[in-house]
Amino acid sequence: MRHRSPHILPILATLAGVAALSLMDAFMKGASLAIGAYSASLLRSLIGAAIAAPLWVGAGARWPDRAVLKLHLLRGIVSAFMALTFFFALTKLRLAEAIAISFVAPLIALYLAHVLLGETIRRIAIVGSILGFAGTLVIIGGRVGRDTFDADIAMGLFSILVSAMLYAWNFVIIRQQSRVAGPLEVATFHSGVGGAIMLVAAPFFLVLPDWAVLGDIAVASVLTVFGAMAIAWAYARAETQVLVPLEYSGFLWATLFGWLFFAEEVTATTLLGTSLIVLGCWLGTRRGRPLPESS
Repeated sequence: MRHRSPHILPILATLAGVAALSLMDAFMKGASLAIGAYSASLLRSLIGAAIAAPLWVGAGARWPDRAVLKLHLLRGIVSAFMALTFFFALTKLRLAEAIAISFVAPLIALYLAHVLLGETIRRIAIVGSILGFAGTLVIIGGRVGRDTFDADIAMGLFSILVSAMLYAWNFVIIRQQSRVAGPLEVATFHSGVGGAIMLVAAPFFLVLPDWAVLGDIAVASVLTVFGAMAIAWAYARAETQVLVPLEYSGFLWATLFGWLFFAEEVTATTLLGTSLIVLGCWLGTRRGRPLPESS
């Protein structure tokens, strides 16, 4: 088993990975609006695999054993449907709002890590996650009170909630992967398996993009590989409950990129929710007393 680093490097790596993936979301929202969430997701995965696989091979790749391969396949399948539902939601909701609602996932992931990985949940990690989640509720409440609730918004909300459930499971699988596989291997199988799963439907749903949209997807693919590697490296060196609250920093990036790319509004409720999220991130990375074991 790999040693956990007590230093700040896993935290910095997670923050860098989250920033890269938030920028990726902005590129993918534009691509999904242009050619549909399925086509954008499929092409991103295929290009990502084409980038990561040669790097993995060049670094002395070894084919994983059966147990590790099962983890790679499981995460690839979960990630494929997680991406499809998330990118579809981006076509219906503002970027910052979609990211905010997806923060249900880290809260669930803390408890999944406790059940599946045996990690002890610290009180301060729970407080941090609840504060971050409260921030998302403030943002959602501001949106519902401001806009007409129509079928598109309903589909977007349902899709992002499904994606969030899959995202929570994805967190736990990342932690398991990171214990037994390096970042390049994780990134290669993440994109490769997801692309292979989605490729089955290509004859029916694939829409070929123009060069501008393809360029956006290529940039998104590079950001995906970098983000996946950074997060996998970090999760091999720190507990899930330390790193999961850092996902909330993605909202700050989503707010910025939503404004820069799509002129999306930043409201008072958005700023208030962001403040709660940042506070939750800070508290969640601090050490605290563990919860007592239940009898």
